[in-house]
Amino acid sequence: MQELHDAPLAPLTTFRLGGPATRLITATTDDEVIAAVREADEAGTPLLLIGGGSNLVIGDKGFEGTALVIATKGFSLEGTSLELAAGEVWTDAVARTAEAGLAGIECLAGIPGSAGATPIQNVGAYGQEVSSTITEVVAYDRRTGETVTLANEDCAFSYRHSRFKSDPERFVVLRVRFSLEDADGLSAPLRYAETARALGVEAGDRVPLASARDTVLKLRAGKGMVLDAEDHDTWSAGSFFTNPILTDTDFATFRARVKQRLGDDAEPPAYPAGEGYSKTSAAWLIDKAGFTKGYGDGPARISTKHTLALTNRGSATTEDLLTLAREVVAGVHEAFGITLVNEPVTVGVSLQ
Repeated sequence: MQELHDAPLAPLTTFRLGGPATRLITATTDDEVIAAVREADEAGTPLLLIGGGSNLVIGDKGFEGTALVIATKGFSLEGTSLELAAGEVWTDAVARTAEAGLAGIECLAGIPGSAGATPIQNVGAYGQEVSSTITEVVAYDRRTGETVTLANEDCAFSYRHSRFKSDPERFVVLRVRFSLEDADGLSAPLRYAETARALGVEAGDRVPLASARDTVLKLRAGKGMVLDAEDHDTWSAGSFFTNPILTDTDFATFRARVKQRLGDDAEPPAYPAGEGYSKTSAAWLIDKAGFTKGYGDGPARISTKHTLALTNRGSATTEDLLTLAREVVAGVHEAFGITLVNEPVTVGVSLQ
């Protein structure tokens, strides 16, 4: 294991923000990960787990404790069964499965971060979520001190949520197992209208895997959602806010407020979210509340390509970012009565 002291954390995040960690350890095997976690827990030392750093907002003062970078490697494909070590680069793994002709995660191409983070957040985009293909998650249980294997149904997956996210101090993901589909080189049925339109097909159709993956990458790049060191629109955590899910009663109230503010012909986006619930678009809310692409005049601004991404223009601090985020949250609430919830994990700071 590599060990550093007073080590900068900003370079380990896609925001490129945050102060130093008292101690930084990089683990390259499962055993090293477990040993580092056990050491911190036995000493009562605060522990911060870092994968690809694409979902972290770290405070300017940094982290007083041990930051553990999980840099484990392992890609095993047997038939349609895939196992990934937590430290595997997610977008690389997606590319390899598409090249192998296996469907199920091709529309999750271009998402930054590591494989181990995907079940925590139940990563999803363009009509796919990892929960639909994950069969098992192998994790270290900090409560019992043992390595456990959790079946899909034990992970309590929901929209951008899981058992791991609801109890972040308990499990350390080590490996993730997936069941993919051999559809003779075709994608899974396309669930996202934008992807289908871009490919000139109908929702529910299948297309060649490479076409599905390449189209998603182009769509993401057009929104600044594919990492590029030269493009400050990608110095972000991707979508900063989750799409609100409302009860039917709350949605009716929201819809009336939209019409009052925007006119009788205005209709907010609405998507099924289970019986009695509807999901609306955070990006739409932000835009209609007056926070358009490129909004802001400081070092932290809304992306010029997508209203859902808050970005570091190169010299921002975490506090600059949070000031912008709070302004957006307050503005959307004032306009529509909905409180946006941040998707990235905050460390040492809070939007409240």
